[in-house]
Parts: sequence; structure tokens; C-alpha cells
Amino acid sequence: MSVRELVVLGTASQVPTRHRNHNGYLLRWDSEGILFDPGEGTQRQMVRAGVSAHDLNRICVTHFHGDHSLGLAGVIQRINLDRVPHPVTAHYPASGQRFFERLRYSTAYYESVGVTEAPVTADGPLAVGSSYTLEAHKLSHPVEAYGYRLVEPDGVRMVPGKLAARGIGGPDVGVLQREGKLGGVTLAEVSEVRRGQRFGFVMDTRLCEGVYALADGCDLLVIESTFLDEDERLAAEHGHLTAGQAARAAADAGVRHLVLTHFSQRYTDPIAFERQARAAGYEGELTIARDLDRIPVPRRR
Repeated sequence: MSVRELVVLGTASQVPTRHRNHNGYLLRWDSEGILFDPGEGTQRQMVRAGVSAHDLNRICVTHFHGDHSLGLAGVIQRINLDRVPHPVTAHYPASGQRFFERLRYSTAYYESVGVTEAPVTADGPLAVGSSYTLEAHKLSHPVEAYGYRLVEPDGVRMVPGKLAARGIGGPDVGVLQREGKLGGVTLAEVSEVRRGQRFGFVMDTRLCEGVYALADGCDLLVIESTFLDEDERLAAEHGHLTAGQAARAAADAGVRHLVLTHFSQRYTDPIAFERQARAAGYEGELTIARDLDRIPVPRRR
């Protein structure tokens, strides 16, 4: 049975707190695992969450500030220690190549697994698999940053009433699906588009075109909300979003389930982020992320 869920490994910005580790997010998407922004302590959080190095197929880094990337060294060495048997690909801004290399080879270890480096140089598709296309879009932060997005191809859903009206049932339904036509009836006449699921990952950024491109129509959107709205000036200065800004962007983009995360240590009341997100007009499902949360991708409509 396929599983599509987000495993939250850490939710703090800049520095960890007693209750929040540095960033880290694992997306389970069917048989694959994609690790986003492994900050310091990610390897230990993986153990706590029941995630192994064998679960990782891709690593996606938005930018090379420490709270989003210092965990790379431990994660890559763990991939090698555990001799992960399948390919692992790392995506990150090309301008940070030197940082990636320093983290990958920060200490001596036996390299048994060839992690493929696939730096991001522009907006657009990065990889196409059987169940998703991985895309990147540039964000607005003091250092070069990209957000990521998974888009499942649209499928086909058979409409029972239309099948019955044309006297099609049993094994003939399978024949029609495979061949596209049966006895003068086309697949399009008895089916409808089943929209593919979409996942967006937006970290450190001001509001920009990339935020909206990544959020567009997402079933599940993970987005930073480092500051509360009263500190909007600070957010703009440091290249971040407020809770209200993130929520308004999600509402405008038609997001079904919004996950706010990457909280500044200056705030101690997570409910304040929820209040401001709702005040901004977001009416969908809302999660104020906590370390070790497991959040399913919403079922298709």
C-alpha cells in the first residue's frame, strides 16, 4: 500500500530550542523518500521518528544557511555507513556548490555510496519519475534559495453512471482503459480527469513569484512563517515570511492543507500563528508544525 505523508523532523529557525530541533522534513511519496533541508541534528531526529537512511532517495536543500544544511554531513555519512543500495540524488542551489562539497567531505569516512550531485541552476523541472515531477522555483532570500514542488501526473477516473448507460461493465472496463476505445465508445466519454496530487515546500523567503508558483493548487504546502505579523518589518529585512503572509499566499493559491513551520525562538505561543493564519483568511486544514508530527497528504477529491 502506497504512503504519502510528511514526517516533520525539526521546526526551529536559526537556533534549536528545548522543544524544536533545527529544520528537517521527510516526504514519503509511495516507495520514495525525499529529505528536505536537513539541519543540525537531523540524523538523531530520524532515529526518533523511525526513519532510516534506506528511506532516502533524494535530498533537497533550499539554501546554505546552517539551520537548513548543517545536518548534511551526518546524513550523507549515514547513507554510506548503512550502505544504502539504491541511488541517492542531492539537489541544491548551484551557487552553494562549495558548501555542499565541504559538508559532504567534512570528515574522513569510507564512501560506499555514490550520492549524485544535481545542483539547481534555474526554475523548472529537476526530475521526472513514474509518480511525480520534481520542480524548483527561485525564492527571495539574502542568499540564493530555491523551493521545491512535486506534481503527480493527472490520471483518469471511470464514471460508473456513464459506463452503465453504455452497457459497459466487468472485464470490458479494463479493456476500455487499456485500449481507449470499445465498440464505438471512447474512454473520454465514460471517464473524467483525476487530478494528480501536489506538494510544495517553501522555506526562507520574502513574498515573491516563486512562493505563488510553488503553492499553486497544492494539496499539502509546507511553508516558513518565521515571524508573527507585528514583526513584518523584521521579516522583510531578513528575507522571511510572517504567519499572515504565508496564510494569505496559501489561500490565494488554493492550498488544501497548510503546514506552518520554521518558527523564531522569540515566540513561545504557537497558537498565535494559528490565530494570525485564520485572520488572514486561510480556511483550509491548518497545522502548526511540531517536531515528529506525521501529516498525511490529503486524499484526492
